[in-house]
Order: sequence, then C-alpha cells, then structure tokens
Amino acid sequence: MTGAPAAARIERLVTSGTFSLDGGTWDVDNNVWLVGNDDEVVVVDAAHDAEAIAEAVGRRRLAAIVCTHAHDDHIDAAPELAARTGAPILLHPADTELWKRTHPDRAPDGELADGQRLTVAGVELTVLHTPGHCHGAVSLYAPALGTVFTGDTLFKGGPGATGRTFSDFSVIVESIRTKLLTLPPETVVRTGHGDTTTVGQESPHLGEWIARGH
Repeated sequence: MTGAPAAARIERLVTSGTFSLDGGTWDVDNNVWLVGNDDEVVVVDAAHDAEAIAEAVGRRRLAAIVCTHAHDDHIDAAPELAARTGAPILLHPADTELWKRTHPDRAPDGELADGQRLTVAGVELTVLHTPGHCHGAVSLYAPALGTVFTGDTLFKGGPGATGRTFSDFSVIVESIRTKLLTLPPETVVRTGHGDTTTVGQESPHLGEWIARGH
C-alpha cells in the first residue's frame, strides 16, 4: 500500500446467487470489492445482494457502482443499490446489449472508457478496457494500492471463460498480455470470483494458456 493515503483500504464482501446465459444457470459466489476510506467508497461489481452491500458501505458516501462487465451475476443488484444510495452505475458501452438482457428498463448512468481515471479517497483507479470475457469487460488498476481489479478477465490460474456469447479466447489473451501482465509483478490481482493472485504469479503461464486454449 506504499504511496496510498493511510485511510484508504480495500474490503471484500462475498455474495451468492446465480449466473444465467445461453440457456444455462449456475450457482456462483461473487467477490464484491469496496475501495475507499471512512468517508467515501466505490463498489466494484454489485452482485446479488444490495442490502448486504449497502450494509458494508454503511454511512459512507458511495461515489460510484463500477461494473467490470455486464454478466447478470455482476450487475443484478446494481439498480437497487443505486436507488438506495443515489450512486451512479458506470459500465463500458460495449456491454450495453448484455446489460439490457438483465435490466431492459434501467440504463447505466455513465460510461467507462479505456484510460479513464476515477478517484475515491485520494486513490486513483485507472480503467483498462480488457475485452474477451465479453465485449465491454474492464479492469481497474490502483497503483497506489498495488492492486488491479480484473472482474472475470484474469483469475488465479488463467483467463476467464470464453465459451459463451459475447466472448472470444484470442481477444481475452491479448487483453491480459497487453493490459494486465505489463503491470508490476507484485501487483495483487483481485478477481470477480475466488482467490486473489499476483501479476508475477500469472505471467509465466501465458504460453501454457495459449497452447491449451484454456
């Protein structure tokens, strides 16, 4: 956390629900990340349980609800959380079609773009457009906190799934190669599901992922 304001921190909440796409439904546990301090926070991926997320936010100002992508398990609680808190929902426009499958009557409030910078509690989050898992997937890099939030783009052990609509294996590998594995090796990778990893742990395996098509 070198270089970060002393009060800035990262919190994780795990919520449970389902993911549905292409005619299938699966039970999932999602990581909901909160970045901020005692005064204000940003929520990364409002998954499943708006009440639990609102409780985690507490009396702090919720500056934004940032969606790493628009699969339903990452955005299902976003409108309710926005209604409770007044926070804007931010999504990359390339995922608009996917968003509408879950929330046809409620559009996001703002757009995310590659290179855009969001600031919360004195910490900058840089938006990295990392498509492949779906068209509008993004990661959020916080150099002052030594971390990157990758949604479902990069996990401990490899890339996110690319076997469904809106996904492409070659695209996700290129996103990881050019946008994520170029970050400092000690950067902590905080994922949309499961355990954290680091850029340094994943970098040596890029060739293996490509060879086996993950």
